Amino acid sequence: MTTVDLPLLPLGRGRDLGSERGVDCPGDLPPASDPDLVARARAARDALGDRAFVLGHHYQRDEVIAFADVTGDSFKLAREAAARPEAEYVVFCGVHFMAESADILTGDDQQVVLPDLAAGCSMADMARLGQVEDAWDALEAAGVADAVVPVTYMNSSADIKAFCGRHDGAVCTSSNARRALEWAFAQKDEAVTGMPTKVLFLPDQHLGRNTAVLELGFSLDDCVVWDPHRPNGGLTEAELRDARMILWKGHCSVHGRFTADVARELRRTIPDVKLLVHPECRHEVVLEADLVGSTEFIIDTVRKAPAGTAWAIGTELNLVRRLANEHPEQRITFLDKTVCYCSTMNRIDLPHLVWALESLVAGEVVNRITVDPDTEHWAKVALERMLSLPG
Repeated sequence: MTTVDLPLLPLGRGRDLGSERGVDCPGDLPPASDPDLVARARAARDALGDRAFVLGHHYQRDEVIAFADVTGDSFKLAREAAARPEAEYVVFCGVHFMAESADILTGDDQQVVLPDLAAGCSMADMARLGQVEDAWDALEAAGVADAVVPVTYMNSSADIKAFCGRHDGAVCTSSNARRALEWAFAQKDEAVTGMPTKVLFLPDQHLGRNTAVLELGFSLDDCVVWDPHRPNGGLTEAELRDARMILWKGHCSVHGRFTADVARELRRTIPDVKLLVHPECRHEVVLEADLVGSTEFIIDTVRKAPAGTAWAIGTELNLVRRLANEHPEQRITFLDKTVCYCSTMNRIDLPHLVWALESLVAGEVVNRITVDPDTEHWAKVALERMLSLPG
């Protein structure tokens, strides 16, 4: 038996001596230090009743998911929050950009709380508004901006969504990225701009590349990567004019860890294994996969699969472990030898949730997330363009 043949290896069931040092998880998450936390969370939740609506992202710890009214991906949860106008408080167990989206889509009389303000997103942080504005200035200087439509992934800050709204662009999710790109490419008239339409895709280069190449039929040569830390993005004016997809140099720190080598090794060691991965994975990993789709797609695929099915799943560990526990009739393996949780998602733990809920019971709103009116307006414009897409 090889190391990658062990389901969820680092969860206290083995050790991979060849794995990257310093990022191993030698055991399962320890129990909460305060044994009364679960009871306190239940009491606070009961005391708040319908005044509070608790959202739990799929990548959250089980101890937090246990108290969520609704679980889902980032966009589903934001829409769920908007559909609960009677809730005075929306407690978002996720990361900062998700809470921002909830604040944008909820009413002015609702207050959004993030239990730990340090719960951010490394991908979202890879595209700062000033960097994107500088990139747009460079596109204008190169004479190509009139042919460019900006599209940002949901996993971005509110001000990046607003930038796209101001510049006739839109937001997309991993499940509707193809439709969003098809929409974007239809927004410009080549007879007017003098060149084919281009998309500036923020902030995840992998989702943009995988969608453009595998779903829209573009070639890898049609894609260039804009590096915000290099002059002019590291690209020439000729490269910008020839490109159809200008991909921001950003990525998910979790999905970027998966490799084609491990995928191939799993195929050799697990009979009839199916590789199921998120489109935030690198292009070479997606090419190795049997199925590619959003978080909701991954969950739905596993739930519908027959007993005895073997899966190697490339997405965040908390979700993969939850699926493995929910489906013992299947063989579910994490698509990496070195396993670690999303460090920022994992910051929302039971102590932080209890503190946030008990503070609300006491009449104190902690860690409220607010988006200023101008940013909210333009971000909502970009979101509504996505919502109007067919299908």
